[in-house]
This record gives sequence, C-alpha cells and structure tokens, in this order.
Amino acid sequence: MSQEGRRTTLVCSCEKTMPDYGPAAAKAQPEDRVITGDCFCATEQNRVRGAFTSGAPVVTIGCTQYEGLFRDLAAQLGYEGELRFANIRETAGWSDQAAMAGPKAAALLGSAGPFEEQPQMGVLDPVEFASEGVLLIYGRDERAIEAAEALSDRLDVTVLLTGEQDVTPPRAWDVPVVRGTVRNASGHLGAFELVVDGFAEPRPSSRASLAFGPGRDGAKSRCDIILDLSGRQALFPAPDLRDGYLRADPGDPALVRQAISAAANLTGEFLKPRYVALTETLCAHSRSRITGCSRCLDLCPTGAIRPAGDHVAIDPHVCGGCGDCAAACPTGAVAYAAPPTDEALRRVRQLIEGFRRAGGRDPIILYHPDKEGADIIDALARFGRGLPARVLPVAVSSVHRLGLEFWCSPLLWGATAVRAWSRERPAHALDGLHATLRLAETLTAALGFEEACGLIATDDPDALREALDAAPQAGATRISAFEPAAEKRRLFAAMLYELRAVAPSPVDVVPLPAGAPFGAVQLDREACTLCLSCVSACPTAALGDSAERPALFFAEDACVQCGLCAATCPERAITLVPRVNFGAQGAPRVLLKDEEPFCCAACGKPFGARSSIERVVAKLGDHWMFSGPNKARLDVLRMCEDCRVQAIVSDGLDPHAPGARPAPRTADDYRAGPSPRDGAETPSATPSPPAGTG
Repeated sequence: MSQEGRRTTLVCSCEKTMPDYGPAAAKAQPEDRVITGDCFCATEQNRVRGAFTSGAPVVTIGCTQYEGLFRDLAAQLGYEGELRFANIRETAGWSDQAAMAGPKAAALLGSAGPFEEQPQMGVLDPVEFASEGVLLIYGRDERAIEAAEALSDRLDVTVLLTGEQDVTPPRAWDVPVVRGTVRNASGHLGAFELVVDGFAEPRPSSRASLAFGPGRDGAKSRCDIILDLSGRQALFPAPDLRDGYLRADPGDPALVRQAISAAANLTGEFLKPRYVALTETLCAHSRSRITGCSRCLDLCPTGAIRPAGDHVAIDPHVCGGCGDCAAACPTGAVAYAAPPTDEALRRVRQLIEGFRRAGGRDPIILYHPDKEGADIIDALARFGRGLPARVLPVAVSSVHRLGLEFWCSPLLWGATAVRAWSRERPAHALDGLHATLRLAETLTAALGFEEACGLIATDDPDALREALDAAPQAGATRISAFEPAAEKRRLFAAMLYELRAVAPSPVDVVPLPAGAPFGAVQLDREACTLCLSCVSACPTAALGDSAERPALFFAEDACVQCGLCAATCPERAITLVPRVNFGAQGAPRVLLKDEEPFCCAACGKPFGARSSIERVVAKLGDHWMFSGPNKARLDVLRMCEDCRVQAIVSDGLDPHAPGARPAPRTADDYRAGPSPRDGAETPSATPSPPAGTG
C-alpha cells in the first residue's frame, strides 16, 4: 500500500528508556503507517518532517513533553492536517510492567484526540465575559494598600478595609480607601455586586492610623474584579470556580503576589466553555408549586442553579463546569456538553477496543482529573513502579461529572473494573460522586460483577498503584456491542438491558438506595380516589390515565423517582420504590387501579370514578349547604359538568347569595309594635316620668 495520504503514527522509545511499541501500534491500527524511533525531538527530527510532508491527514506523535516543538515544526512546514499527541511514556513505558504495556500504548495512540485537550468549548456557544478593569481589593491591613499601589497603573482600584486593624495612612491618596464589611456578594467577572455594611470614608486629617467618619449600612458597590486579602471566609461558595474572584492568604506573600499578577491580566473580553445544556421541558423540579427533584440544586458547589418555576435555571457565567448536576440529573434535562457524554463514552470504547485488538486482556479504566491526575501518574512513573500494564488512564475535566453511564458502560466493552482517582481531600465535596458510586456498586454487585467500581482517594502514588493492583480480573461473560445514545434515558435503558445480558449472575430486580433515578411506585388502592392529580404532575408520563374509564397506569421504565406524584397526591397514597426492574424495560404499562365510572344522574354520561363521587356526596351530606331544606342540592354533585351548570342556572341556585332584604320600616310600623326581627317590645311612645317628679 502507498505511504502517501495514510494516517501516520510516530512511536518513540525516548532514548530507549522504554520498549518499542511500534508493532503493537501496527496491530491495533493496521491501516495506519507506523514510524518508530528513539529520539524524534532531536536527532531524528527529519523523520518527523517527513511525516508532515507526506500528505498524511492525521499525524499522531507518542510524546507530550515536546508537543510545543512539534507544533512549531508542523507550522513551519505548512502542515494542514490534524496533529494529535499521546503520552505513552509516563502512562505505559515507564513502569515495571513496561514489557507488557504494548497494547496499552497502542490504545492510547489510537484514541489520542480532542478529548484529552481540556478544557474545550464543546458543542455550545461559549460564555462571554467583559471586564473594564474596575478592581475592589478587600483587605484588613497595609498589604491591601500595597497591592492597590502595585495595580493602580493598570486597573481602576478601590480598597475596602475591614477596620479590624490599624492602618497607617498613605502619604499620597492615589487610590481610594474606604472602610466596611461585605454583607453579601453576587455576580462574576465583569459584573460583581456587593452590599457593604459600616461603609465610611477616611478623614483627611488621619495621622498615626486611618480614622473614618460615620458609617452606614447597605451601601452598594459594583466592580469587575475582586481581590480578597481579608483573611476571612470566602465571599462565594467554591471560590476557586468563581471567575474574577481572587483570594489569597494575606500572611503568605507568595500567594499574594500570585493573586496580584492574576488580577492584572483580567481586563478585556474573555471566553469560557458553556459546560452544560439545559432542556427545560425535561426538568422534573416542580409542578404546580410542588417541589419534586432537587438533585442539581443540592449538589451545585457554586450556586449557579436556582429554581425558576417548573424547572431550574443555570447561570453559565457562575457555572464552574464540575458536572455534578449532569451526573445526577435523572431525566437528562441537564447534560454535560464539554464534551458531550456520548462522545466521551465513545472515546472510552475506542480505547478499550484498541487495547483488545493489540492483544491486551482484562483492562481497567482509570478516570482522573486532567491536570491533577497527570501529576500523580507522572510521580508514580518517575519515582515508583508506574501504572500496571492493563490500566487505561482516561482524563476527564472533573470526576464530579462521572454519572452511572461512565461506571457501567466500560464493563459492557470488556473492562473488568472501573476506578476513579481523586485527592484525599478534594477541593470540593464529592457527595454527588459518592451517591452515584453507591448506585453503581449496588447494581453491579447484584449482577455478579466483583468489586467492579470504586474510588481511589489518595495523594500517595504508591497507594494508587497498590489499589490498582488489587482490581479484579474477571468481568462480563461476553463483549457487548452497546452504542451510547445522546439522550440520557435511552442510553440508560440500552445500557441496563445490555448489562444484565452480559452479567456473570443476572437477576430480574435489583433494589437500589434512595435517590436512585430508577424505580416503581407503590399505590395504596384503598386510599386512592383516582383523582389523577399524580398524572398531571408526572414530568415523564410514567403515570397515565385512560380515555375510556377511570384508571391509573404506570410505566416503570419512564419513572425517574422525582417524587412529584407522592408530593402531589392529596390522599398520600403513593410511595416511591427505588429499584431496577430489568423486565420493565420496554414493557407495556401496568394497571395500578381502575373503577367503574359514575354516570351523570341527569344525562347518563360517565364523568368520574364512582368511589370518588360517592365519597364526596357522603362527606358533604351533613354540610348546611346540602342538608335540611337544601338536601336536593346533593343531586347536583351527581351530575356531569354540563348538566351541573344547567341545573344551577335553571334553579337559580346560588349558595353565596344573601337572604331576602327586609322591607323598610316607617313611623307607623314603629307605632304598631315591635318588628319580628327585633325580638323585643317597642318602647312606649310616652315614657314614664322619673320617680319623685310631679
């Protein structure tokens, strides 16, 4: 076959410090041209030049250390194809199992691509920020004023001092200095708003220390950037994820200098990825002001999500892109978009399939945050035993985004275990990840997968290696052809079906922990009146009715356990039952309750459930509006909506009408005697004289 126009892969042994993985790469990608060497970055650069000038549409280089050098070389030669890079040295070649790591190196080379370039803009329009350089420095001592002096030539700076320490007045008032404490802060880069209590301006006559005038509460301030050197609690949750908010310990000069340098570069227009997409019609947050699902609201570390009627709203400027919301969302209303979940899973599948084609067996998927995970893998390769040969590292923007599909899908494609790594004390709570992991562990264990899913939280590279060595070597009974769908519920349905099909010990029903996105409802048939309030509240149409008779149906594969039905039911007749019923996937809906309809007493048309109408009549039978002389009004309750209106209009029935107005009384009426409504005798027209008078 001609070498022109073929995808080309360059495999380097890095000065023979690792084995030649060229044969394994050729086996995994038989259609590609594979070039092997020992030092592409220096003595063998001409071979790289030849690859760039060969007309290859894609050139993949197994080296990330000199990525910048190779990109410059490609630009000099006018290479217009796609340039990819894969780290096969720290992830495969520098390991005590390097001799067996050929399949892994081949898989990493074959799957190299944009998924490893984090962050990326994704499929949505990016989020725009605009900053004019208005900076507020919030501090407690002279360091705040020193920071202001360092930035005053580049930014419009104001200093807000807390007043808890004496501060020597500056010689020249080049930067405004005021006093106050921040009560509330909101916003983002280019649009911060603060409410300040105790706001006061300094006295010009301040001598040994700054003296301030009378303070006032509730002062408002707007700025583009906040530099927090107060040493107090952060003004925002997850402060490291708030664009434009910089915070440093005032007692650490190095951190202060770093924050000052970062603030100086926050003027102009900026872009960041729009991490998640929201489909409001799928959201199960609320119906009729009754709250159902609140998973994303409970987990969002930045406060970017808030209720907005029947659905939630996400502020893309505040969103930090952790992915907790997308992982927890049961309907797919919130979907991660940088990159989309189905695209990310296809890359995992490609990695596993490349590993198997090159002769690898029993692969383990290791998810890790892109930068932090690369650091601990590098440390393990340089100073420890390196990664095991069957561990395939997968960089993700954040482990928070790992939903159930990331844990179960690799098992379908032949992985024997799926692990995620995080620091022992991560910057943000992993509550959402732990909940998802409990769900994955419960599900896979019930199907016979041995310790298939797990989180490795450690800062010790050697502990990471030990945990990976202990991973199981047995997995699914066969390889599935499962293809991840873009729509979440379709993806879940197909994934669960395939998971049971390849499970070592398949079962029909798996009970799940509370909060799981799958399950059934248990109906108290005696309490249910078939009012069908639950049907109108259900956001996924899992509960349905019938156009022919009073009935309640349930489709378990559509239920997301949002709880709206249980919260809406006036009789409290519904209980959630979290579980996976594999037999419910694609099955017809199940009848929960039905009754004979009640026929209209006037026209005979069926219009409601017999038990409901009879219960209403029984409850209102003793009410004053429907008893005694008004007993005939009960018949109106037994009529359909059309006949009821006709009866009320024809009979002049108005339960809210006042009684007949009494006739006006004249002087003759008073002389004649007491009025029946007075209940007392009319006083004499001529009163008796007082005692003792003549």
